[in-house]
Amino acid sequence: MIASMEYGGDHVAMAPLWKIVVVASIAAGVQFGWALQLSLLTPYVQQLGVPHMWASFIWLCGPISGLLVQPIVGYFSDRTKNRLGRRRPFIITGALFVATSVILIGFAADLGYKGGDRLDQEMKPRAVAIFVIGFWILDVANNMLQGPCRALLADLSANDHRRMRIANAFYSFFMAVGNVLGYAVGSIDNLYKMLPFTATVACDTYCANLKTCFLIDIVFLAVVTIGVVATVKEVIHPSPKELANGDPEPMTPFSSEVTSAFKNLSRPMWLLYLVTALNWVAWFPFILYDTDWVGLEVYGGKAKGTPAEKRLYDLGVHTGSLGLMLNSVVLGFASLVVEPMGKVVGGVKRYWAIVNFMLAIGLAGTIPVTKMAKAYRAVHGLVPPPTNVKGGALGIFSALGIPLSVTYSIPFALASIYSSSAGAGQGLSLGVLNMAIVIPQMIVSVVSGKLDDALGGGNLPAFVMGAIAAIVSALMALFVLPNPPSQASMPALMAGGGH
Repeated sequence: MIASMEYGGDHVAMAPLWKIVVVASIAAGVQFGWALQLSLLTPYVQQLGVPHMWASFIWLCGPISGLLVQPIVGYFSDRTKNRLGRRRPFIITGALFVATSVILIGFAADLGYKGGDRLDQEMKPRAVAIFVIGFWILDVANNMLQGPCRALLADLSANDHRRMRIANAFYSFFMAVGNVLGYAVGSIDNLYKMLPFTATVACDTYCANLKTCFLIDIVFLAVVTIGVVATVKEVIHPSPKELANGDPEPMTPFSSEVTSAFKNLSRPMWLLYLVTALNWVAWFPFILYDTDWVGLEVYGGKAKGTPAEKRLYDLGVHTGSLGLMLNSVVLGFASLVVEPMGKVVGGVKRYWAIVNFMLAIGLAGTIPVTKMAKAYRAVHGLVPPPTNVKGGALGIFSALGIPLSVTYSIPFALASIYSSSAGAGQGLSLGVLNMAIVIPQMIVSVVSGKLDDALGGGNLPAFVMGAIAAIVSALMALFVLPNPPSQASMPALMAGGGH
């Protein structure tokens, strides 16, 4: 049964909840690849010969592509006239690009070796070049998928605020599902034995496991993408401007549309972008170096060291992958209670502030865990940390699943609500929100590696910077960010749905 709403005489169909769930499920396919990317690729690029302090610069690919791709894709997905709809053509194209990119990433060492890289060289320039190209394509593809998916969720919600929040909570839930699957697969030793051909002279066990993981990712993403395209048909509602004028909205140049979008931003939207940006300054150091922190500082290993140090580093990375899987389990459960928890504490923005304080505590907690691990090694030498240290690290990973559930849902729901109030296209509005996410990532990518290297070569300085940003973000969400407008205050013009 299809629910409906009526505002000012305009009748707008709201899609049944099962369709929203199906569309949200594509987040599992996207995040499966992201989980592999976040848990395995920082160690992988160091195996290809990229120094630790330069590894963060490779991650600039994601923020830069997000800065450019999501607004452009959002703009054109608002206006595409295709028999498949507005959003689905971009979802299909993005999935095809993901498949291409993960093949390049997984086979980078092999292709580099065939192109002339020497196995006895620490730096493998051709493999690094192929990896970076694949990494760029992967981030472009993920941005092509995520923006239209969230915009389609807003379209299917037909401007109902509660349904928008629920839709984004389900998207966050399926991100957790993808994370759990990705981290679980990434933590399995000798997974490559499922596909023995992945192990080659240029690709050791770690590399072969990574390659196998990405091939599984291709199949998984194909399944969820086909499911969305086959079962959910788009119903394109007229935009508020079209409802008012009675004519199709004219195509305007992209640059003019973005400039207009910024000029017409309301104060709540600007504040939302600022809180979101600070939130991502807090998150990104941990996202960059979470498994590296466990391998390098908790376990005391090195990606490029003695056999004993390499073994400890690999053990730490696997433990970090387990931590990320636990984080995702908590993320999944926490995503399902974002809406009721917001009501319990007095609103979603207050809940956002509370969990940002939790994020700050978690990031600061890496300091005592690291100190305990170092103290243990000072007595016992190069051995894995004791149970209490390992448990402390895994506890931090797990607890951070709660603030992550809010980061993945509330900012996007608020952006959809504010853009509906302003009569803006969902695709472009969510693309502009993405700028508030990726610009901080670019800053952190440039700063964190140099900051860590200048203060001893570890990850703690960047984590402390993140903790400070989380506290500022929490205070702004609590005292500066206004409450979202109530559904009753929405003008009749807003009945048209996302366009």
